Amino acid sequence: MVVVMAAEATASEVDHVVNVVQEAGGEAFVSRGEFAAIIGLSGDIERFAATLNLPSLPGVADVVRTSVPYKLVSREHRHERSVIRVAGVPIGPDTLTVIAGPCAVETPEQTLAAARMARAAGASLLRGGAFKQRTSPYAFQGLGEVGLKILADVRAETGLPVVTEVVDQRDVDLVTTYADMLQVGARNMQNFPLLQAVGAAGKPVMLKRGLSATIEEWLMAAEYIAQRGNLDIVLCERGIRTFESATRNTLDISAVPIAQRLSHLPVIVDPSHSGGRRDLVLPLSRAAIAVGADGIIVDVHPHPETARCDGPQALIEQDLRELASVAHHLSPLVGRTLTPAPAPGPR
Repeated sequence: MVVVMAAEATASEVDHVVNVVQEAGGEAFVSRGEFAAIIGLSGDIERFAATLNLPSLPGVADVVRTSVPYKLVSREHRHERSVIRVAGVPIGPDTLTVIAGPCAVETPEQTLAAARMARAAGASLLRGGAFKQRTSPYAFQGLGEVGLKILADVRAETGLPVVTEVVDQRDVDLVTTYADMLQVGARNMQNFPLLQAVGAAGKPVMLKRGLSATIEEWLMAAEYIAQRGNLDIVLCERGIRTFESATRNTLDISAVPIAQRLSHLPVIVDPSHSGGRRDLVLPLSRAAIAVGADGIIVDVHPHPETARCDGPQALIEQDLRELASVAHHLSPLVGRTLTPAPAPGPR
């Protein structure tokens, strides 16, 4: 962090800034230029920024960060982009990983049919919600542990590792016993106790961007997970809330390369929740692959018309055949290989 003093700042004002920082346990290094003094700070920069109120001190013109606040997930911490493995399935810069399955687990039959459809379309991970956070308290909230058991049974049948959402820190241990990857949904992106709990759980985590979150806030949320010793984090861009009402959310496609430049973590895209309509999922998937996303996560349902959650955006077999073709043909054009699904069998 650098404190830029005003041109008219006096020597005593410069000394005062230095004393404030030193009394807080930091170090201050003064560089006197032709027009103004600049003070470089070292130490607990985050605490200094939060508690010292440096911009209000007499003679201070500006306070400038020279490093990002999200240390562990930044490219400054790790220059090479990370590859995260979920039960052996890679998500990272050289592959395109397709994650697919029902938005909500409803029955064993529905979940198994969706998983088979997903695998046939080239998916290597199975998504499915056992716990659902819904806008309406009267909407289907998921089957809970019954849904987790269904997902585990379907994993045994198809070989697809399970990605499922945890919505409450009290459920982290339970979900961890069944899931291969824990998902933190958009509405929980800044549920800091939950982020800390999944960070300590020892499983890979998918962190969805909040509906109105900036990219920095998204990365700071990932930092909460990383701070608990877990760097197996995948960022998921799922669309943000804007003034536009033609789509469910607005897919911020530019967030993919920006987040990849700022962070070493893999970045995937959710074209289902961003568009909110079946006819938009394939075009948005093409855009995600073309812009360099490390994967996509899509909703699948054998009978969307009867789905208890997000039926209008769920893909059917015809859509999945086209998605498989898109992933197969586009991924080599952007220097990636399609991640194969693991073989079924005992785990």
